[in-house]
Amino acid sequence: MGKYDKFFASAKAAGIKEIELYIGESHGIDISIFHGEIDNYSDNNGMTIVARGIFENAKCGSASCDTWNKEKADYLIREIVNNAKVIENEDPVFIFKGSEKYHKVNTFNKDLEKVSIETKIAKLKELETAIKAEDPRVSEVGTSSYSESFQKTTILNSNGLNLVQKSNYFYYAAEVVATENGQSKSGFDLFFDSDFSKFDVKALAKKCAEEATSQLGCVSCPAKKYKAVLSQDSVNSLISVYISHTDAEQVQKKSSLFIGQVGKQIASKKLTVEDKPLAKNAFARWFDDEGVATYNKSIIKNGVLQTYLYNLTTAAKDGVTTTGNAQGAGSKKSTGPFFLSVKPGKKSLDELFAKVGNGVYITGVTGLHSGMNPQSGDFSLQASGFEIKDGKKGKPFDLITVSGNLLDVFKDIVDVGNDVKVSPSGISTPSISIKKLGVSGQ
Repeated sequence: MGKYDKFFASAKAAGIKEIELYIGESHGIDISIFHGEIDNYSDNNGMTIVARGIFENAKCGSASCDTWNKEKADYLIREIVNNAKVIENEDPVFIFKGSEKYHKVNTFNKDLEKVSIETKIAKLKELETAIKAEDPRVSEVGTSSYSESFQKTTILNSNGLNLVQKSNYFYYAAEVVATENGQSKSGFDLFFDSDFSKFDVKALAKKCAEEATSQLGCVSCPAKKYKAVLSQDSVNSLISVYISHTDAEQVQKKSSLFIGQVGKQIASKKLTVEDKPLAKNAFARWFDDEGVATYNKSIIKNGVLQTYLYNLTTAAKDGVTTTGNAQGAGSKKSTGPFFLSVKPGKKSLDELFAKVGNGVYITGVTGLHSGMNPQSGDFSLQASGFEIKDGKKGKPFDLITVSGNLLDVFKDIVDVGNDVKVSPSGISTPSISIKKLGVSGQ
């Protein structure tokens, strides 16, 4: 460990039995243009160092800083001791010694860094021009942006653990306004990957323009319950809240919707949800934030809840093995999936429409923080969408609200589509069709 040996020795001399360093290093580039001119350019580096240690009283203290030198090292040790002396939490804490085997996954694309900044800006300007040329109804291209992120995570401790993983990705995005017959609608879309060669300017321009123009010519939506198809983005929003209830700490605190449900049918047999940290993409993590080896796992399989998600502390409280889902750098770790994947079905989006016949196609929902009751799962959310008429996508709706219950949505799945979309939040979702959804409009 070299430069950190003296730090670990000093910590031991101060009465810290075991100690860990979590070092996060980042580099980000953000560029935006408006009307062909760069209106923002930032190139930032960052470092976060979090130390946590188990003091002689068996309590865990933590402290953080953003640089490494002797003064900072002494500060971390001093603060850990001070925190541990006053902490009252009785939960068991662990400085992990290491897993027997790690399945390393490369999440760093070295070629991305070789692409010149001039090329990245040129593609951004090309995107703006291509969007304007895509449809005469495009009246404005708002901010077009490029963002690139590099992350390096290092975990090392006094037990000899030394783990390092690097990852990077980029995305292009644009906001578009379309106007027709005095009506204006906005749209947004993005392209996300770690392989720059996969970026297709014209393809993204077409999607951005269609997002805006497709919403022109809105019709009202009578209030009632409809058969519904939920888009990939809508499923993404709902599944993230749904799966958060598999956090073992929520279960232990009696605030989860899934208390006592492991091994039981909680959703339609059409639904399989996996955490795939070893998938070969930008979200792969071969160790969690406690240094535990990760593995791919089913969270829900054919509608049956397979497991809660654990870190070392919550696993010890339940007398089980951690699932390797610890997240966060501080003394208190949260849990969550690293790459959440809803298993796709076989039907295309058009086939989902055809089977629904007449209903609604919900393309997006907003207001999850205020419109979702976490205790009951009841929700009332602002939404965007289209009518489904005679088995085909029809006209867009104007100002609608969708309501229902989160548990019922996933119990009522009729079919799962094959149109998978991966979001920058690390969630892969297809469209789904459900038996009914409450929708109200003007």
